[in-house]
Amino acid sequence: MQLPRRSVQLTQVTEWDDGEVRAIEDYLAAEEPLEIRIGETPVTVTMRTPGHDAELAAGFLWTEGLVETPDQIAAVHESGTDSPAASSLRKNLVRVELRGGAFDPSTLQRNFFAASSCGICGKASIEAVRRRDLRPLQSGFHIDPSLLCQLPAKLRDQQAVFGRTGGLHAAALFDAAGNLLALREDIGRHNAVDKIVGWAIGQELLPLSSHVLMVSGRGGFEIVQKALAAGIPVVASVSAPSSLAVKLARELSLTLVGFLRGRRFVVYSGAERCVAAESLSQARD
Repeated sequence: MQLPRRSVQLTQVTEWDDGEVRAIEDYLAAEEPLEIRIGETPVTVTMRTPGHDAELAAGFLWTEGLVETPDQIAAVHESGTDSPAASSLRKNLVRVELRGGAFDPSTLQRNFFAASSCGICGKASIEAVRRRDLRPLQSGFHIDPSLLCQLPAKLRDQQAVFGRTGGLHAAALFDAAGNLLALREDIGRHNAVDKIVGWAIGQELLPLSSHVLMVSGRGGFEIVQKALAAGIPVVASVSAPSSLAVKLARELSLTLVGFLRGRRFVVYSGAERCVAAESLSQARD
């Protein structure tokens, strides 16, 4: 599988193996800051793994509610990426041009600060999501539990950068039949989700009301919030969700699955989308 340009870096390390010491070369997942601007107005700086930066910018603007419709995004410019001589600053800058008049910086009242460890800080509350007026998801979508169990292996098989470095998160989008539509990797799991949403914007697929989002690691609040913004009804992860993620998922009718490993998973919200009604009734009796 082809690795995104600048997504990995080669370094010298010292390996200790049962008493034997040797110097070897090893791959690291790249981490660099990316500044996202609307026109010339700075919006945020996020620590990310280079690659699919235009998708990241578009997805971020959508999941954070800075654009109202996908077609409001007229163009996304990745500054300097086509020039080997471009400075590091220019390589880490994306400008988004919007339709419908000049951007009003006064709309940037929220404090955006993204980091690989914490997601979007300073706004991680359900009240912030309520103010965005995100609607509860419709209940019509359903995915077979056996098919759901196949998703982690499909995600892992396509993690090109993780396979080289062992140190990266991934988000993958699947359709109702379990077909992998897109996979993105990043040092920050929230960035990987934004890249998926940005891809969907480019494909004119929003809202993603018949899809499943699978993420590596835990299912945190920022993952659930971004999935809701994209209209995704099911979010699954191989680890545990946070308490705030569960609360938000239950409030807005999102199906949240954790500990999806082998032939077992735990449903924290919206079990009706992946468990048969009669089975749910028997389990609750």
